[in-house]
Amino acid sequence: MSHRRHAAPLPLGGEDGLPYSKGLMARALIAAGVSAVRAYELASRIDRELTETGRDSIELERCREVAQEVLGDDDGGAAIDRLLRLRDLQELELPIILLVGGATGTGKSTVATEAAHRLGITRVTSTDFVRQTMRAFFSMDFMPSIHYSSFEADQALRVPEDAEDPVVSGFLEQTRNVAVGVQASIDRALEEGWSMVLEGVHVVPGLVPQRPVQGALVVQCILTIDDEEAHASHFWVRDVSSDGVRPVRKYLDRLPDIRRVQELIVRRADRAGVPVIENTNIEASIRTVMDLVLEGASRLEAVS
Repeated sequence: MSHRRHAAPLPLGGEDGLPYSKGLMARALIAAGVSAVRAYELASRIDRELTETGRDSIELERCREVAQEVLGDDDGGAAIDRLLRLRDLQELELPIILLVGGATGTGKSTVATEAAHRLGITRVTSTDFVRQTMRAFFSMDFMPSIHYSSFEADQALRVPEDAEDPVVSGFLEQTRNVAVGVQASIDRALEEGWSMVLEGVHVVPGLVPQRPVQGALVVQCILTIDDEEAHASHFWVRDVSSDGVRPVRKYLDRLPDIRRVQELIVRRADRAGVPVIENTNIEASIRTVMDLVLEGASRLEAVS
């Protein structure tokens, strides 16, 4: 298996400081949880200092000093510590497989796409895309569950009255079918040494991935929205942003079913020890996902 770095090296080092890039530093700081405005402020400050001194690289300790001057002692020190963890992640030179799950309307695609951007991962896909692809190969008669939305898959059950909860049973049947395509996507990424972010309602702990993943950093998390009104508000936003392609009424009418699916996913996550993130604030959720990736890298670094 060939391993490929998912991003360029960070522009800081020890005694052999790496050539400095303001844009790369700003991007790395944003990935480390610094706001875009403060990140560019700090990167510009370092850039000015290097221009004035005629140097093309910055040492780690000096970078920490400048960060503390610009961001404050605590925030500056924390930002540099997170930068170092990002560097550790890069030095592993392993593919990253980031799996972001959660029920419909919990903000999975937004969080996953931004996390991918900050990590420098260009391959982002969804389990809905996998399901849509499978629809082209498997007819309604052959595999009915994949032809319905996740919260409507009860309509595909052969004998729905035999299920304790038809909505949950239909969703699980659909997930087991989609999991085959999801596993194939993960296998292809590993075969090629690619990093990939995969998000979707079918990222259910215990079902995806279906087997242990070797030779990669695999991080899985689940997004949830505990408050029902807050959950409903996400569908209004989606309706506006999609110009009605994803009509709000369809989701609001089935919100109780969507939330039962959420309860199932969270229960399985708790049993499997998969982190559950309450997505009440997008930026905070993205930082938490980034922390999970960095912590995973640190654990791999410790045992390597």
